[in-house]
Amino acid sequence: MTKMPKIISITNQKGGVGKTTTTINLAAALAEQGLQVLIIDLDPQGNASTGLGIEPDDRKYTTYDMLVDGKPLDDVIMPTGTVGLSIIPSTVDLSSADLELVKNQRRTQLMFDALRTKNIEKFGFDYVLIDCPPSLNLLTVNAMVASHSVLIPLQSEFFALEGLSQLMLSVRQVRASANPNLRIEGVVLTMFDGRNNLSQQVETDARDNLGELVFQTIIPRNVRVSEAPSFAMPVLEYDPASKGAAAYRDLALELIKNNEKPIKAA
Repeated sequence: MTKMPKIISITNQKGGVGKTTTTINLAAALAEQGLQVLIIDLDPQGNASTGLGIEPDDRKYTTYDMLVDGKPLDDVIMPTGTVGLSIIPSTVDLSSADLELVKNQRRTQLMFDALRTKNIEKFGFDYVLIDCPPSLNLLTVNAMVASHSVLIPLQSEFFALEGLSQLMLSVRQVRASANPNLRIEGVVLTMFDGRNNLSQQVETDARDNLGELVFQTIIPRNVRVSEAPSFAMPVLEYDPASKGAAAYRDLALELIKNNEKPIKAA
């Protein structure tokens, strides 16, 4: 038996829900707990890479090279300025990957082939977080097929729950066809404003409909969280005492508690 990292897709087909922000800051909070974390930037916009200070000119090999050209993990993994946190960066090249992969017979399995191998053990990662694009495309399906679970950021706004049904359907389809063990890690409410009746109503609706799938931790709307990416660092480093940093620490601890049993693979 060999220890494998827990692989989590962070996804929502809606844009602007705090997906990349959650990926960066949850990863940094896990690393702050002494864990080894890898972010896979699967969004052609490359915001997770930029938000961690990886300049475009420094992205020699990317997720595109891993998926399309079969570059090994040794070539594509880069360190970041955060201790314990590494990244496979992305560039706009990834936007053409769907078209290039469509003729590949294993087009939905390529991320699985790259990550679910004994080769990943030597890096010592505890968690792999995949920052998915804001659409249910071939890249997102690759991420789900390779993942143990899906974490869904849900913005505290009107119509927030409407898009979840399609995402849940996609998870069920992946479960039925390619990854029967895929589960929902949880739904995390983001950009929450406790003074706003709408935010409170979204929370009530989410907990009534999804029950224990909704994390107890809520990510508040916080200016420090919004500012941190422009300084190319997680909010935990930009302003460690901010409410946003505290919330992501709580989310990391809740995630760790929910995953006390290690993921094993033969």
